[in-house]
Amino acid sequence: MKMNRFIYRCICAFALLLSGSGLSAQDNVIDRVEWVVGDKFILRSDIEEAIRYWMSNGRKFDGDPYCVVGEDLAIQQLFLHQAEIDSVEADENQVMREVDAQVDRVIQEIGSKEKMEEYFDMNSAEIRDMYREQLHNMYTMEMMKQKIVGDIKLSPALVRRFYQSLPVDSIPFIQQQVEVQIITIEPDIDKEEIERVKSELREYTERITSGETSFSTMALMYSEDPGSARRGGELDYSGRGELAPEFATVAFNLTDPGKVSKIVETEYGFHIIQLIDKRGDRVKVRHILRKPRRSNENIKKMLVTLDSVAVDIKNGKYTFEEAVEAYSDDKDTRNNYGIMYNPANASSYFELEQLPVDIARVIDGMEVGEVSQPFAWMLNNGKTVCAIAKLRVRTEAHRATLSDDYETLRLLYQAKMGDDRIQEWIKEKQKKTYVRVNRDTHSCDFKYPGWNFYEEK
Repeated sequence: MKMNRFIYRCICAFALLLSGSGLSAQDNVIDRVEWVVGDKFILRSDIEEAIRYWMSNGRKFDGDPYCVVGEDLAIQQLFLHQAEIDSVEADENQVMREVDAQVDRVIQEIGSKEKMEEYFDMNSAEIRDMYREQLHNMYTMEMMKQKIVGDIKLSPALVRRFYQSLPVDSIPFIQQQVEVQIITIEPDIDKEEIERVKSELREYTERITSGETSFSTMALMYSEDPGSARRGGELDYSGRGELAPEFATVAFNLTDPGKVSKIVETEYGFHIIQLIDKRGDRVKVRHILRKPRRSNENIKKMLVTLDSVAVDIKNGKYTFEEAVEAYSDDKDTRNNYGIMYNPANASSYFELEQLPVDIARVIDGMEVGEVSQPFAWMLNNGKTVCAIAKLRVRTEAHRATLSDDYETLRLLYQAKMGDDRIQEWIKEKQKKTYVRVNRDTHSCDFKYPGWNFYEEK
């Protein structure tokens, strides 16, 4: 039976306090306290877990990983302590979504769940707990950083002075970027296909209601929502704004955990839902998602339709912008003349690798102003849609200039000022924080040499 991690940490800390240098003097200890930061302590196993986590994410260490990660965790404790004081905490739903994504990615890279468990020497539940702790702390720390940095407002004059102060070789190099307009249309779904999916969901409901099987088992076997299917269809506690509107309406109206909802249609497909719990304005449910398929015949028909639209645009019958208003189904671009938005830089400009692969493949090699041939591609929600694209702007790779790249330079200066504030905050926090460290760690070349060490004698 595994020892509760909290109790285990307490025992390790108590042993260290009783033995003075005892733990640090033993070469064959299983675990030991490496750092004490304020009233928090960091075990060697914590550092090893963090090293495994960062290595699984491709991080390279500039120096001894035990020194680098040990100091990282000590700094993390500074932020987490302040976050606790200021009541700053990560969004648990965001954390769990990221845990799912991380575990999926590791399994894909390693080859199987069993190989992942062998690599980490943990079962999958323990691995998920490890990722959850790391990610929860990371998101909380980032939120605390944002609070420390605050709102940085920069005038054009300040940005200009910053740009003029940069050595030539420090001026950022801007990769080739493109601005893309797109018309997206969803092919029809045959009524027979919709009825097939609904019939499946009705069958699942009957089997669950009759007691033949559980909702969780059916979700694990048949749900097409990969994020929740592995958890038996279970979603985290969610507010109305975090769920698709149609889904939220039904989920929040459920009152009996033993019953299964009616079939609900959202942009993702068709669902059945079961209540788990309600807490105030948040609800916890499980669901099964099934997605009707668009037939190849209907996709081909829509590609033919879009080919005619493209020809009419090229012949001047109407502009691309007018065609967007008349035909596009994409709510994100329809009201913006079809121009795609890049959340990575909060602008309409993309490097080719930032575009969805199917769109990048079409855009690459096109001339500015050219309209593409129709093509099919898959959205993030799993829908296959048909589209035509226009290359609106292409900027060649170049050193940033104030006239062309003001926003990039403003964000760069803003990031530098934010980083400076964080550095100063860490140095001030170091002066006020009690730190005890295993004497072996004194050989480390720390990024922040100002640690106020109190070494155990």
